[in-house]
Amino acid sequence: MIYTEQQIRRRVRGLAAQINRAHPRKTLDIVGVKDDSFLFMADLVRALVMPVVCHFVNVRMYDALVGEAPVREIRYTPALDLAGKDVLLVQCLLSTGVTLDFLHRHISAQGPRSLRTVALIEKPQERKVDVVTDYLAFKSMGTERHFLVGYGLGYRGLYRNLPCIAALPLSEQASR
Repeated sequence: MIYTEQQIRRRVRGLAAQINRAHPRKTLDIVGVKDDSFLFMADLVRALVMPVVCHFVNVRMYDALVGEAPVREIRYTPALDLAGKDVLLVQCLLSTGVTLDFLHRHISAQGPRSLRTVALIEKPQERKVDVVTDYLAFKSMGTERHFLVGYGLGYRGLYRNLPCIAALPLSEQASR
């Protein structure tokens, strides 16, 4: 086990307290990245005191060709209108940073009043894009040979219901 249910609960309450101080009495539009952020976002939202509007987006990556050059396209749905709003972008696991960077840039282009990010777990050793989180619960080090599961994080749809965060060894992944 990497993080216990109690450790997670304590850190989520701490993050909520920071966010409550930063956004007193302002409506906050919260954007969660499906599928892994649903439990984290639910617990975080319940600990916030300001009015909130919840959104979930699906993010998909596609390999395509532009001329003869291969490119990776990223799309998210549904489209959101966040102009002039205070936005909190929620991601449970921040590894490469590609998804969070993409969403941050696209939401920023809409002209929100403020845009902040929160992540439950950051795996800095897997970072490919330099993206900064405003609020972070845990930095996970030394788990590159494992797949993190639990508390919404899944592997092939399994393990999302675990109340803790655990490491699934690569050898178990291959046998599934």
